[in-house]
Amino acid sequence: MWKLLGYITKNLIIFIPASLLAGFIAGLYLDLSFLKNFVLFFTFVMIYPMMINLRFKKVFEGGDTKVLLVAQGLNFLVIPFLAYWLGTLFFGENYYLTLGLLMAGLVPTSGMTISWTGFARGNIEAAVKMTVIGLILGSLATPLYVQMLMSAHLKVDVLYIFRQILFVVFLPMVAGYFTQRYLIKKYGQQRLNKEFAPRFSGISTLGVLGIVFIAMALKSREIVNQVSLIFYIFVPLVILYFLNFALATLIGKLFFKRGDAIALVYGTVMRNLSICLAIAMLTFGKAHPEVALVIALAFIIQVQAAAWYVRLSNTIFGPPES
Repeated sequence: MWKLLGYITKNLIIFIPASLLAGFIAGLYLDLSFLKNFVLFFTFVMIYPMMINLRFKKVFEGGDTKVLLVAQGLNFLVIPFLAYWLGTLFFGENYYLTLGLLMAGLVPTSGMTISWTGFARGNIEAAVKMTVIGLILGSLATPLYVQMLMSAHLKVDVLYIFRQILFVVFLPMVAGYFTQRYLIKKYGQQRLNKEFAPRFSGISTLGVLGIVFIAMALKSREIVNQVSLIFYIFVPLVILYFLNFALATLIGKLFFKRGDAIALVYGTVMRNLSICLAIAMLTFGKAHPEVALVIALAFIIQVQAAAWYVRLSNTIFGPPES
């Protein structure tokens, strides 16, 4: 079973589109409205194992200050406003689609930030720090950005969103930290990294696929009546990721060495779509599943783009130092 989960985790390029397609077909022919009751379960399956794998101590070790500051500047001063602008440009008065695009740009970094940085031979230490800092800051900032940018168009309950984030992010984070400390004390750091961490990643992947399936299943009949909706959503998402990659690459190329530049790219382009999706489903999913649909489709673009960028990294930044 663990080998199967590992295979699925390494091949998200295949399994996320497959989960979306399965949800679409199932939602067409079956009444799956009861799946709303399982959102909380899949959220727990997705988030808690992810938190166990976070390396919190790395943040306090110091170093990489310049690239960390530039990354957070891009993550919180540029990308959210770019996402909002693209949403208003393409979606007009369909404000819930704009909200989905905004949320897809709000919580930076994920565990895959570290993985892809490693695949491209970038600065993994900086990527780890970006992941922890981005998760905490992004979670705190999300309700504020939603209130600031969307309250003129939508009724936004900021306190309710804060409560959902507390439940989705910070409680699992605390539980994950203490679980991590317990496992290190009992089994040691090396066994945690080599044996348990891949298993937790696999379990978290199941949660992601479950949430993606539900988001598509709840929206599939509406998509059939509005076939262009998928293309309608894909275009601004592709533009958002393209501009994000281009900007981060340009800054990395001009101001940083190869390793830091790659960490900067993956620390700003990769969004924690799992957490965004969980928040969207719990907060807006029943009345407006299109918010979650935008984030679910972002998974496809993000994973594909990240994989291709690994192949291009030597061409862009030169080969890694021996």
